[in-house]
Amino acid sequence: MTEGNFVDYIKIYASSGKGGRGSAHLHREKYIAKGGPDGGDGGRGGHVVIRGDKNMWTLFHLKFKRHFRAEHGGDGGSSRSTGHDGSDVIIPVPLGTIIRDADTDEILHEVIEDGQEIILLEGGKGGLGNWHFKSSTNQTPRYAQPGIEGQEGWFRIELKILADVGLVGFPNAGKSTLLSVITAAKPKIADYAFTTLKPNLGIVEYRNHQSFVVADIPGIIEGAAEGKGLGHHFLRHIERNAALLFLIPADSDNIQKEYDILLNELRKHNPELLDKDRLLAISKSDMLDEELKEEIKQELPEGIETLFISSVAQQGLVELKDKLWQMLNS
Repeated sequence: MTEGNFVDYIKIYASSGKGGRGSAHLHREKYIAKGGPDGGDGGRGGHVVIRGDKNMWTLFHLKFKRHFRAEHGGDGGSSRSTGHDGSDVIIPVPLGTIIRDADTDEILHEVIEDGQEIILLEGGKGGLGNWHFKSSTNQTPRYAQPGIEGQEGWFRIELKILADVGLVGFPNAGKSTLLSVITAAKPKIADYAFTTLKPNLGIVEYRNHQSFVVADIPGIIEGAAEGKGLGHHFLRHIERNAALLFLIPADSDNIQKEYDILLNELRKHNPELLDKDRLLAISKSDMLDEELKEEIKQELPEGIETLFISSVAQQGLVELKDKLWQMLNS
């Protein structure tokens, strides 16, 4: 799937169906002079329903259809016939989707399970037919209830990718290369910044047929939380990762400074991100000899476990998988 087909934010307008009118019919039949009221009830208006679909991972299908209207309920008929219920509108979304009220920014719903159905807007109830209003003092009611109006509104649908491990790092830190080596994913890889324009997912095959999911988040730069670069747009995806793997290349001028900048951007976006388990990997380590590694170890950030890896030379990847698995299952 190309970058242009990845959509993780959309605004839609939805309206549920109006309930059908109740009937004020009076029974008419040969040899029955006064059959009395027999007007049926109106049908329910259609709901607008959000449904989780594990086979989807983008909101691209909503990009060109942003108005959803459910069918109105049918009117009641004679012989106490109930009008038909309006057809529901089903909106499939990927797991990890959040629905917000577009006016108040309030989170209304969250989709986290396959097949999960959430009624976003309820259809209006159908009106009662006149036979409901018959009594000893009013044996021929000539009125019935109208149907209740449906609901409508604007909603923002946001996707936050569900993954076990999120890769965090500056552009050209080697995140896409690592993902392509430890999983079957095939992200675009090039030697210029911001090659990755959309999050990429890959499944890491571990021992005994076990696995976990890794997400390559587009490169973060200093000021990403304020809107610089691409990072601010994709920082929300990190919120759903159980653990974070920081990637800093071995040829970095200052590993400690880069790590602090990345940590600070996460803190400004959402302080709760700092509560997640973290691991630091020094990428492109195949260019280092043992003496250089010892020098770099003296400058590494404190309070976080660090590994030296090389995706190209496939060095330290087995140990990396072991550490990630332990973090996810501790």
